[in-house]
Formats: sequence, C-alpha cells, structure tokens
Amino acid sequence: MAELATIARPYAEALFKSAGSASPRELADQLDALGQVASLPELRQFADNPKVEPSTVHDVIVGTLKAVSLAPTVQNLLRTVLDNGRLAAMPEIAAQYRSLVNAQSGVSDATVYSAFPIDGAQLADVVAALEKRFDRKLNANVVVEPELIGGIRVVVGDEVLDTSVKARLEQMKVALTA
Repeated sequence: MAELATIARPYAEALFKSAGSASPRELADQLDALGQVASLPELRQFADNPKVEPSTVHDVIVGTLKAVSLAPTVQNLLRTVLDNGRLAAMPEIAAQYRSLVNAQSGVSDATVYSAFPIDGAQLADVVAALEKRFDRKLNANVVVEPELIGGIRVVVGDEVLDTSVKARLEQMKVALTA
C-alpha cells in the first residue's frame, strides 16, 4: 500500500487550490478536527464495514463535529475521501494542508516541549528568541513533558533544538562512557 503522505498530498493540494475566499487557517482548523475524529479506532472500524455506506459515515462524522461548522469545500473533501475509502489518510491530509498554508504565509509550526507549563508572557519571550534562531515566524504549541527535568526541546519541521536537562545528562553520559 502507498504511504499515507503520498495518498494525502493530492487531496491537500486540491483543497488548497479550491479554498477560494475561505480563510486558509479556518479550513486548517476544520481539517485538524476532522483528522482527530478520523483517527478514532471505533470510527475507522465503523467506516471499514462494507455494509455501511460512505454517506452514513459522512453523516456520523459531521454529527460528531456539531461544534465545528464545516465549510462546503471541506465537506466535499470528506465525501471524496470517504467515497475513495481513504479515511485513514485524513490526519495526514490535515497535516499537509497546514504545511501548505504555512508555506504560503511564511510561518512554521513549532512544538515546544517543556518540563513545566509556560505562561503567556514567558511563551512570548521564548517564541521571540526562537524566531530569531530559526529565522522565521513560528506558531508555537507547548507540550509539557516532566521527564525533560528542565529546559525545553523545540521541534520545527525537521529541525530540533534540545536544551533540556535530560539531553545534557545524556551528553554527559556519552562523554563519560567513551
């Protein structure tokens, strides 16, 4: 079977080109919600049942996302994905669409792993420093990982900046055992 990234790319690009006057960020948020729902094993099992029609699966997903009003283009994408039996690719479609939106606006997503919660003012300072370091605008998402002990680890695309205590201890361990 082809990789999900290969399957997802044409769907993400088609939505990106057909977005029209809709806000790309809004559509990305809607796709993220769809991706989260599509990744549920119970829904996947339901959708994979050959007795269940794609239109029924569509209605279940849209019913699940009552709080999120899906744009017509996103609903059309969902119908197409379901008709082609590609529901498993929906989280990857969302990720690739967000990458296209970020590339267009010159922004990158950054995941900041921290041992402790970071408040708004601290996060603004951290993001400002990271934007200088990575030389681009960043959308930061903070994930608390107590096992880092202290410091932060930042992932921007395929780049990683690890200033955590855990990483420093690992470096010391390697240096002492070498």
